[in-house]
Amino acid sequence: MIDKGKGSVLGVMVNAIDYDAATTRVLAAAREGRPLAVTALAVHGVMTGVQDRAHGSRLNSFDLVTPDGQPVRWALNSLHKAALADRVYGPELTMRVLIKAADEGLPVYLYGSTEPTLERLIAALHVKLPGLKIAGSEPSKFRRAADGEPEQIAGRIRASGARIVLVGLGCPRQEQFVYAMRPLIDAPMLAVGAAFDYHAGQLKNPPPWMQKRGLEWLWRLGLEPKRLWRRYLILNPAYLARLAGQKTRVWKAAPPPPAAEPLTNFPV
Repeated sequence: MIDKGKGSVLGVMVNAIDYDAATTRVLAAAREGRPLAVTALAVHGVMTGVQDRAHGSRLNSFDLVTPDGQPVRWALNSLHKAALADRVYGPELTMRVLIKAADEGLPVYLYGSTEPTLERLIAALHVKLPGLKIAGSEPSKFRRAADGEPEQIAGRIRASGARIVLVGLGCPRQEQFVYAMRPLIDAPMLAVGAAFDYHAGQLKNPPPWMQKRGLEWLWRLGLEPKRLWRRYLILNPAYLARLAGQKTRVWKAAPPPPAAEPLTNFPV
């Protein structure tokens, strides 16, 4: 297992970690009933933290931030000599955690996406992992939290007996949700991005050769050009330019900002 701590990628602290170590950390927190804020960041996630200092502060308070995209892994290897052979992709990490949860009888709660997607996801998981205990599920409301609502959501999750919470709200909404809910839930919470859609069969993964070469963005852009063109055609070049500046020390990545203020009006 590889777990070398965190390194700065444009000021966003990302763990130099592999799948086995990340899965082990999540399962340990689930067994012990303690909070653990987890997310997997590709270029878009990193750049969101770079462009929004308050959000960058939230990301830097997470317990575990995995290198979801190959360009983020490359940055860790180049800047911090991480020697990572592969990224830690959110959907794949999700499945590895679910397999272990099924083996150990640890109940899981699914939060986010839409009711139809959750229904398809639960059906697919029951086929693939018949021993998995799904303690509950709750679709996104696609709005901001109302007064008292975070406590109500946390109450439902605690009452379900869930030991792991998967959050699929999309970046950066899911990280805001996990950050805000962490003090209320004694369980690991994973911001899993598009994992719900992938494992529900609504999105297809790109071929392995595209994933290895960091071309997943091109695959996603082809599937959803109207929604994703700005993310990939503007943020990707900006990421590479800043990364080159950090590598050559022409541009110095800003130090991690101080802890962010508590969030009350966050997406649910």
